[in-house]
Parts: sequence; C-alpha cells; structure tokens
Amino acid sequence: MIVGERKPLEEIKEMIKGYRRLLDVGCGGCTSVCLAGGQKEVEILNRDLKEALKTDGLSVEIDGYTIERQCNADFFTELDEMVGQYDAVLSLACGAGVQFVAERYPEKPVFPGLNTVFVGVDRNIGWFEENCRTCGECVLGETGGICPVTRCAKGLFNGPCGGTTLDGKCEVNNDVPCAWYEIYQRLKKQGRLENILKIKPARDWENQTQRSLIQEAYKKRYIKEQ
Repeated sequence: MIVGERKPLEEIKEMIKGYRRLLDVGCGGCTSVCLAGGQKEVEILNRDLKEALKTDGLSVEIDGYTIERQCNADFFTELDEMVGQYDAVLSLACGAGVQFVAERYPEKPVFPGLNTVFVGVDRNIGWFEENCRTCGECVLGETGGICPVTRCAKGLFNGPCGGTTLDGKCEVNNDVPCAWYEIYQRLKKQGRLENILKIKPARDWENQTQRSLIQEAYKKRYIKEQ
C-alpha cells in the first residue's frame, strides 16, 4: 500500500490561507489503512485546524467527508454534489489521489494534507516499512522475492558491495541485514542460486536507503523495538 503522513499543521494553514469554506476529504484506501488519511484523521485534522485558526483570530468553516477511494472515479458521486459549496478542497489521499481530485474539479484549488512517503507493508499497528520503490523494473522473480532496490542501502542490482559483515549485516547499518546475503540464502533454499549470476546493466539509482514510518501517536510504543 501507499504510506503517507500528515503535513505539518503550519504548512497546511499556509496553503488554505484566504479561503473561508474548506472541505477536508479523506480517503478510505491506503492512507486510511496507514492511519494518515481516513475519516478519523479527517476529524483530528479539522479539530486541530479550527483550534489553530481560532488562536490566530481567523474564522474558517471546515467540513469533512471521506470517500472510498480518491483514485477511482466510481466513488465520487456524492462528493460531486458537495464540492460546489466550498472555496477549496483539502485532500488526505496520496499524491495520486490528490491529482485525481484536482483533475476532477479543475475550478477548485485542491491542496494535499499529506506527504506521500513510500510503498510498504504493515509491520504492526501504526508501523509501516518500505518494500517497493515502484521502479518499474521488478526483479523479485529472480531475487527470491527480496527487492535489492529497496532493501540494499546502495540499491545494487548485481550482488553485495563487499561491505557485508561476516554475520550477513549491511556495512551502512549493522542492525540491518544485507539484502544480497538474504537473497543468496533464500535462493540457496529454493535451489535457484544460478539466478545470482545473471548480470544486469548498472543504473543511476538515487535515495536507496530503506525508509520506515511510525505515526506520531505510536512512536512511544515502537521506538525501543527499532
């Protein structure tokens, strides 16, 4: 799923400055599952915004509504009837959802309430881990289902860098397993070690360190386990 986190409140306030009637739209898809953009988060953001704007001496009408998916036109019927009543829309969807809403209502300013962080999996409640860079050239079939682009700190496509420790850890972070060590072990179990000898052309990868996100409300629960 796509994982997002709420933008800083001050950034959101700056975006919506000057608008008197605002509709905050949640998404029941990925950003709801990752506890960043569902109905509950819409209500929390609206409460926080109203309190902050009141402190600033500003009066803004802010309503909330959540649709099943902001990246699919099939779910927009009720929203279509509502949007005309507002000066601007705040979307708690991923970047794709925000663009879809902006495209559907080109006459309305549409602002993102979240930063889209990565594509990942649930590790526990409120704890998500990146597993895919959506690179468009998936090699999981040859690497035992372990992504070297995301899991290797250097994003290497052709085996380990030489900095792997004797116990199979990454030289960048000794708490992180070397992706290619794990690929080797898995392919060995599957009797497919010949895959590791297939050479792929080098690519100009960037930002390859694995990321994870723990939502603010869950940091006390998980910070010691990382």
